[in-house]
Amino acid sequence: MVTDEDKVFKALADASRRQLLDKLRKKNGLTLGELCADHAMSRQAVTKHLVLLEAANLVVTVKQGREKLHYLNPVPINEIYMCWIGQFEQKRLQALHNLKQSLKENDHEQ
Repeated sequence: MVTDEDKVFKALADASRRQLLDKLRKKNGLTLGELCADHAMSRQAVTKHLVLLEAANLVVTVKQGREKLHYLNPVPINEIYMCWIGQFEQKRLQALHNLKQSLKENDHEQ
């Protein structure tokens, strides 16, 4: 069974898809033509990458007239951060806080 998290990791594993996400991070609401600009890929290749990004819920689209606008959805990336990175960072920050407190206590004792 493929989970939503698996889809996100698969989507982020490809450099071309990360480049598309970076483009949307810099300027949201781009058309397919705008996303294809400055890429060595064909329009069809970009479309295939966008399908995977949409399946992973990293990109959402909105139809506006005849155009389809693409937007970055940061929620799945944040969920991965909270699950895989944030918990480890919290322990490190707690260790630094404990060290600071210990050093303060040593300064007061001397």
